[in-house]
Amino acid sequence: MNAQPSLVVGDPIEILDAAAEPAAMVRFENISKTYPAHRGKPGVVALRGIDLAIARGSITGVIGRSGAGKSSLVRLINGLEKPTAGRVVVDARDISALTGRDLRLAQRSIGMIFQHFNLLSSRTAADNIALPLEIAGWSKADIRARVSELLALVGIADKHDRYPSELSGGQKQRVGIARALATRPDVLLSDEATSALDPQTTRAILDLLANINRELGVTIVLITHEMSVVRQLAKEVVVLDAGHVVERGHVADIFTHPKHPITQSFLAEVTGDSLPVSLAGRIVQEPGGQAVIRVQVRGAGAGDTLIARLARELGLDVSLLSARIDEIGGRHVGALVLGIPGGEGAAARTLAWLSQFQISAERLGYVA
Repeated sequence: MNAQPSLVVGDPIEILDAAAEPAAMVRFENISKTYPAHRGKPGVVALRGIDLAIARGSITGVIGRSGAGKSSLVRLINGLEKPTAGRVVVDARDISALTGRDLRLAQRSIGMIFQHFNLLSSRTAADNIALPLEIAGWSKADIRARVSELLALVGIADKHDRYPSELSGGQKQRVGIARALATRPDVLLSDEATSALDPQTTRAILDLLANINRELGVTIVLITHEMSVVRQLAKEVVVLDAGHVVERGHVADIFTHPKHPITQSFLAEVTGDSLPVSLAGRIVQEPGGQAVIRVQVRGAGAGDTLIARLARELGLDVSLLSARIDEIGGRHVGALVLGIPGGEGAAARTLAWLSQFQISAERLGYVA
């Protein structure tokens, strides 16, 4: 098969495949989870045939609407739930088969941070962080040293003796993160950990998690219903709907080429399809003037390259009507809105030219 020409097409989607990912930290092997009927309520199938691998040292976002199966997925990782069928393997251990002391020991390598912090109100920040170390049997001297180290790591060394009621939401979550890291876990699970926080605090907490991933190499699994959180922090994304994995891959690929309607709906909430008001009000559907074409681009400088090649190879005097470029998952992605002179014929030639390079584009209409 002949290779396609290349221009601004991004890297191929990196599929998280259990069979093909030997360095996986977490693997779901044909996982299903069904909750039985209870007190007159019917049984619920929460997860169906999940085959998924999460790479060691990665930050993976798992996104879905309420009831999609996100919480069940995360509770399988730390052994709080057992699968109805299949295996969950964490760091080469079948955690779904562990019980009793073996399970408790395995859970020390899996930290968890929560939406509502789950701090003990009767304990100071330091004492909340110390709790898992006390349970694990650490000495008092080692606990003091570790707690001081963690308070500094999460940026609240001065809150050592403060109680939760004296802390802001962001500070409480920093205590929660420090507590989750206390036993030096290899995996950190974040279950809607920023959804109770304001946008500025959310950004700070996500920056902290990114730093923890870089500095400690901890594998982070981010459970959320907010695509903006995935966009800021994750490199890989898994989209759940009705217990199924409906889409997965590098976050930049998912943002630029979402295939499933549920993914498209999430992205519409973040990026929207809006144009500048001054431009949107001028667009008509009757051919005439310049055709307005929106193009998805990837890579630093990709937009400049695209416009230059359109001008050179098609002989078009292209106008840049609007542009938005973001960095997502370490890659530059964005959308250009171009004005193509020459009416219907020039627009068709432009779309055909873009198509040969597998560049996503759509005609929005025409402006005078």
